[in-house]
Amino acid sequence: MFAKKPTQFFVCSGASEGYTELNAFDAALLNAGVGNTNLIKMSSILPPGFMQTGPQPLVPGSFVPIAYASIGSTTPTETISAAVAGAIPVDPTLPGVIMEYSARGQAEDVERIVRSMAEEAMKLRGFEIKEIVSISAQHRVEHVGVAFAGVVLI
Repeated sequence: MFAKKPTQFFVCSGASEGYTELNAFDAALLNAGVGNTNLIKMSSILPPGFMQTGPQPLVPGSFVPIAYASIGSTTPTETISAAVAGAIPVDPTLPGVIMEYSARGQAEDVERIVRSMAEEAMKLRGFEIKEIVSISAQHRVEHVGVAFAGVVLI
C-alpha cells in the first residue's frame, strides 16, 4: 500500500534498439527517464486533485506507479509507435483517465487514436474535459526495437 495518494503526474516516452526485446525495452525506459526504477504498472485513473508537472528526477530503485504502452518488433524497417493520453476533467474533485495504445505505424496516428480513447472514457463517465495531455514515441526497427510511452504518478 502506498503511504500517500499521488498528487502529480508527468508524461514520458522513449524508443531504442537492443540485443533482445527486453534489452530494447530497458533502453527505451532509460531514454524515457524511468529506466533505473521499479515500475508498477497500474490501471488508468488520475486521482482527483492532481496536477501535471514536468519530468521529475526519480530515486534509483524506487517503486514508480505508471500507466504505459509499449510495442516491440524484430522486423527490420518496420515503424512502431506507442502513446499515452491523460484526460483532465474541468471539475478538480473528479478523477481523470489515462489511456494507452501501441501499434505498427506512425506516432501521429497512434497518438490521435489514444487521445480519442481518452475522450471516450471521459464521455462514458459524464465528465467534461478541461484538457488532454498526450505523448508518443516512434521507432524504425533496425534489428530489435521498442517504443514506449508512459504517465508517471508521483
